[in-house]
Amino acid sequence: MISAREDTAMSDFTQSHLRHHEYSYRLPTPPRIVVPPPTLTTDMPELAVGNGTNTPGEDIDMSFLKEAKLENILQKNTLLEWAYERRRQAQMILPWLYLGPLTAAKDREFIAREGITMILAIRSRENSMNGILHAGLEFCQEIATVEAPDFFTLIGQFSRTIQMINRHISKVRQLTASTGNPQLGKVLIFCESGNEKSAAVAAAYLMETLDDFNYVKAMQVCQAQRFCVNFDDTIKNILRSHWDIIQARRAVSGSRTDLIQSATLQEVAQQRRNHSGPTMSKPKRNIDDTLDDEDVDMDGGLDPSDVLRFENRANTPFQDS
Repeated sequence: MISAREDTAMSDFTQSHLRHHEYSYRLPTPPRIVVPPPTLTTDMPELAVGNGTNTPGEDIDMSFLKEAKLENILQKNTLLEWAYERRRQAQMILPWLYLGPLTAAKDREFIAREGITMILAIRSRENSMNGILHAGLEFCQEIATVEAPDFFTLIGQFSRTIQMINRHISKVRQLTASTGNPQLGKVLIFCESGNEKSAAVAAAYLMETLDDFNYVKAMQVCQAQRFCVNFDDTIKNILRSHWDIIQARRAVSGSRTDLIQSATLQEVAQQRRNHSGPTMSKPKRNIDDTLDDEDVDMDGGLDPSDVLRFENRANTPFQDS
């Protein structure tokens, strides 16, 4: 007979079992990606330009970015100092990369003060923002556009957008180097709000440029510099997929580099062998030479131990009957 206490315990176990295994009719979704907000207690990631600073898909050397000082550029207390009016302004993500809304691209005073040399518009359709872009030619060296009707189209544009940014920065660097005072070009990335598509491009650029910088760190830095950015679940998963692409591309590049180094070492070794001249190989000994070996006694016939084994045996394999 089951006591009241045991009956209660079994009832609780059944209820907990049902509670933790409830059936759901919703579609399966990927796990949530948590990005720690920039607070006083959050340790922000360190910024350092990666070793592989060549532009993906192009032979553009960006190693000069290692000279840029990236210390102390991250906002430590954005959550406390952020004001609503700042969402209409552009913020510095890196010393050569700014992120902001459409209104920042029209602010000539800001463009001149910060020394912006290129404005890059992330727009939904081809003919939008034409007025701002035409006006930008008057006070910027270059303008560029990326058409992305939705976020899933944007992931295919990341590499091309990073190429445009680095190509411009490298060109400005080369032009100013002739004057004896090389300067970095500065690019303003903007969309209508400056919080979604352009923020995703800025995060992808951080992942591509900085050393060991995954999608969580990239979103965290963008949020620290521009607190109003909006990385929803769709953008987070897109950036995670792009990070997988970056890692795969780097793995292939590393394998190719190892093969080239291995082939180079083999070629050097072959050249050394050719310069040292042909090596004289020791000729093989014939049977007569082995008769003179001290450890082989052929004159005395079989070894005494073999005599006992082969006694009374016919050694001829085939005999006529």
